[in-house]
Amino acid sequence: MVDSSRITARGGVRADARRNRERVLVAARAVFAEHGIDAPMAAVARRAGVGVATLYRHFPTRDALVRGAFAQQMQTCARALTEALAAPDPWQGFQRLIETVCALQREERGFPAAFVTAFPDSGSQHAHARRRAERDITTLVRRAQASGALRTDFHPSDLAVVLLAHCALVTALPDDGAASRRLVAYLLQSFRADGARGPLPPPAALTLRDLPAAADGRTPSPPAHPGT
Repeated sequence: MVDSSRITARGGVRADARRNRERVLVAARAVFAEHGIDAPMAAVARRAGVGVATLYRHFPTRDALVRGAFAQQMQTCARALTEALAAPDPWQGFQRLIETVCALQREERGFPAAFVTAFPDSGSQHAHARRRAERDITTLVRRAQASGALRTDFHPSDLAVVLLAHCALVTALPDDGAASRRLVAYLLQSFRADGARGPLPPPAALTLRDLPAAADGRTPSPPAHPGT
């Protein structure tokens, strides 16, 4: 008699292995929300009801587990950036991008730390995605400025500042959606060209790659192209 749990699933992954992987991902999101993304891998395995060896077979590193747990949210961010660039109104695209990423930070408690952790990866695939995202953000900012809606002294690095500020808020007040939405609204209003009341100090030397360093209190690396 055939053991249905051993039936090979699409791509050569057994059905039971696929179920174990999904249990690990669900458990990881719960554990990271409760204890942060530095929580012991063993705690994730216990929550999932699998052995530690099984966890490491699917996710050999913590970074791999964090990326897997929040892959859907990262895909949502990437899609939001693509849609922002395609929006007929550059300001509306810029606004929706910020609102979407901040909503994900607010709604998935483990995601803020996972989001900033995703960017320093030096692997070619992730590094390429990061560089593309940084180019697209710069393009979006320039378009919004050219439309006359976004203040001319807004710098692309200011988006990293926004995400850090919002990350700190939702980490400190994870259940206060009202505070999150109010902060985002305040920031968006301050970015409007018609709301500018004076020049800003020089922009911070931050890129998406510097988000984790800034969150940890370390000195960010200098920008590759100062003044851009």
